[in-house]
Order: sequence, then structure tokens, then C-alpha cells
Amino acid sequence: MLPKDTNSHGTIFGGVIMSYIDLAAAACCHDHFRNAKFTTVVVRELVFKQPVHVGDLLSLSGEVVAQGTTSVTVRIQAETQRCKGHDRAAVTEAELVFVAVDDEGNKTPLIPWS
Repeated sequence: MLPKDTNSHGTIFGGVIMSYIDLAAAACCHDHFRNAKFTTVVVRELVFKQPVHVGDLLSLSGEVVAQGTTSVTVRIQAETQRCKGHDRAAVTEAELVFVAVDDEGNKTPLIPWS
């Protein structure tokens, strides 16, 4: 993480991390479904467990935890490798719901890769 992403406390601004979480969750949707477009409908829960510091390496992993006809729920977990000491720590987790949409923005059925 870089200094430009810090808040007034000297840690990484939560909105920056939220943006990365949204991108990771969308990537998870694309890994599981052939639909070209997804839109974020809701962030059900976003928990900041520990701060992220400048120089930390942030890793995000996602899993599909539920799916409907047009919607998919993804859980994202964020872990950091501290720049000082190289310890790893779980820092953030979130659950987001996405909907598959067509070119006009209308809901469309999910199309699995299998």
C-alpha cells in the first residue's frame, strides 16, 4: 500500500480497501460465470479487523457462497503481510451481492462456466 492511500491516522483509507474488495469480488464472479457484466447490489457486511499500513502487502481472496438465478453472493477475505516483521494478519472481510446484467443493465440469468 502506498502513502497516497493514507487517511488522517496514517493508515490506509478504508475506502481504498473497499474499492479493492469490490474489484476482487467482481473478479470472483467472472471466475465462476461467463456473464460479461456484473453490478454490485449490496455490501452486506464489511468488517475492518486491523489497520493496514503503508508498505504492507495486501492479499485478497474470494469465494462464491450463494447463487440465485441472476445474483451471486461473494465473501472476500483480506490479509496483509506486514512490511515490518513480515507477520501476516487478517485485516478485513466482506460479503457482497452482485447481479448479472445485460448491455442495457437488465438482470440476466447466471451462466456457469461448466
